[in-house]
Amino acid sequence: MTHATKAIYKLFLSDYVKVSKVSVEDMLYDELDILRFMDKIEVIDFHQTLEVNGIRFWCYTAGHVLGAAKFMVDIAGVRVLYTGDYSRKEDRHLRAADILQFSPDICIIESTYGVQLHQPRNVREKRFTDVIHSTISQGGCVLIPDEYWSNHPELHNIPIYYASPLAKRCMAVYQTYINSMNERICNQFANSNPFDFKHISTLKSIENFNDVGPSVVMASPNGLQSGLSRQLFETWCSDKKNACVIPGYVVEGTLAKTIINEPKEVTLMNGLTAPLNMQVHYISFSLMQILHRQVCS
Repeated sequence: MTHATKAIYKLFLSDYVKVSKVSVEDMLYDELDILRFMDKIEVIDFHQTLEVNGIRFWCYTAGHVLGAAKFMVDIAGVRVLYTGDYSRKEDRHLRAADILQFSPDICIIESTYGVQLHQPRNVREKRFTDVIHSTISQGGCVLIPDEYWSNHPELHNIPIYYASPLAKRCMAVYQTYINSMNERICNQFANSNPFDFKHISTLKSIENFNDVGPSVVMASPNGLQSGLSRQLFETWCSDKKNACVIPGYVVEGTLAKTIINEPKEVTLMNGLTAPLNMQVHYISFSLMQILHRQVCS
């Protein structure tokens, strides 16, 4: 795997150990297992060619997420391209996927969205900002991209919180591999840290959250199955002036997937049911779960 993938992978594995609620006997692995496992991982640089038992392989940048790679495998002259998600469009921080120098004989590819047509990013961002204005008009709260924020000083007093210790640790990896970012981010990094979000405060737990007035909370996990995102959802879901924006792919069987279809009620963690009166918006971005809490009139 690539260097950046290995760094993030270790954080994800360690996070499982920290948040898992199963008994020690039922744990799939512990921290010691992770250390032994990480020592066995061999990393590869983009465009570096390696050979194992006569099989040659190298990888290309896939875009999509930091560290993502498309692997070309050459077996006796037959070239197989193996890749997960990739993006040929440069996003707000990552480069676009590399264009291959030649066509593979066989292509094995991720197909989660294989039959779906995505809206252009500018269309999705406009939908997002339209939700922002709709929320503001009702005395609500919003998440603002930097460029939008600077042009709307009337929004500067709305608090924004970031509630994901794992994502915070991953930010250090992004800063380490800044050369993997697009040209705009690399140029910005020469003068300031683009991953220092000056308008966003860290929220460690719901006990540290002053749930009064308008606010925006970006919380994990994105499936709303547990943790802070689930706690906030259960607190806010019955009020029609609150809103939940689901900004990316969610797994079947999770609460986030369920509420996209806007059922009349949801089952809480204690087994009771509650009416789902809050607004639910599905706007696909590669972000965490975003919860908007609007002001009660």
